[in-house]
Amino acid sequence: MVLTVKVRNGFDLKIPTRDECYQLMCDMNMMDHIVVHSLQVCRVATVLAQNLIDQGMVLNFELIQAAALLHDITKTRSFKTKENHADTGGRYLAKLGYADVGSLVRQHVRLDEYRQPVSVGNAEIINYADKRVLHDKVVSLEQRLEYILEKYAKIPEHRQRIHRLWEKTREIENKIFSALSFSPDDLIGIINGEDRSLDFQDYKKICG
Repeated sequence: MVLTVKVRNGFDLKIPTRDECYQLMCDMNMMDHIVVHSLQVCRVATVLAQNLIDQGMVLNFELIQAAALLHDITKTRSFKTKENHADTGGRYLAKLGYADVGSLVRQHVRLDEYRQPVSVGNAEIINYADKRVLHDKVVSLEQRLEYILEKYAKIPEHRQRIHRLWEKTREIENKIFSALSFSPDDLIGIINGEDRSLDFQDYKKICG
């Protein structure tokens, strides 16, 4: 069964429920540590989304939740195939009928465009949330940047590209938190202080 959500522009979106997301993750044989990372990205994304919605911002909570859970849907197999997991994850979900979820998944590494308006979009929430989670912990953008540089910046051009991307991400951070009553540092305590075991147990139940 597909959850259908009516959004403000009058169109219906096909969005998998949380349990359906878990089933898709199971079907893809995702490594447990990637599942845990995805659960944590979902916590960050949904906390931000709900607080921004409470401030009157137009976001789709269910769409954000699904895309956050599924953003690394093809990452496990990418270790063997060397595929671009953002692109293939987006295409995989689009083929299943979840085109809008797939669009956000495709943009979780790099956005299609970096907009200047004050309002924050669904894709920006997913993109930013992923950059705040290192493995299973919420960290600062600076800590995440250090990890990315160490792992992926093999040549100077890569370092330059990553630094440019991070400047754009800092702009997104400023845009998000200008509308909130807590800071980027506060987010670390809010999320890392939660009991995260129940979500993983629910995921394992779905997997059987």
